[in-house]
Amino acid sequence: MGAEKDGQGVSPELDDLSSTLMGQAFDVLAEGVELDVILAVEDAAGHVASYTFADDGPEECLEGARKKVRSLAHSHGDAAAKLGDPVRYALAYEGAVADDRGAYQDAVLLEFGERGRTSFSAFSLVDGKGTGDNFAWTDPAPAGEVENLLE
Repeated sequence: MGAEKDGQGVSPELDDLSSTLMGQAFDVLAEGVELDVILAVEDAAGHVASYTFADDGPEECLEGARKKVRSLAHSHGDAAAKLGDPVRYALAYEGAVADDRGAYQDAVLLEFGERGRTSFSAFSLVDGKGTGDNFAWTDPAPAGEVENLLE
């Protein structure tokens, strides 16, 4: 693990998982479809399982996704999804972020973490939901540390 043995930083594998999930979220919004809370979990062998949470309000769906990560860690994976013991996860959802003037901007929010490392959140501002190729987003900006759901 070299320079990252202190549990800081984001591994290339987690960066890839997070970026892929964020891209999927942008695609959904560009089509004008409601973005559910989406979760991607990866095991040490590189197998990824995806889950969607849509049957409750936004907060309940988000909490459901967080509980799913903890449950997968506790049960050492998901045999039905061919997922072994999870080592990293990313979850994305639609929300809003206040700008400097206190006005809220539409955003995709992302939480991501890896076993034994600090977990983070980030956001990308989005504009033009449902406009296909005219849909726009900003580069992800850090939003701080969050609880690591795999600990």
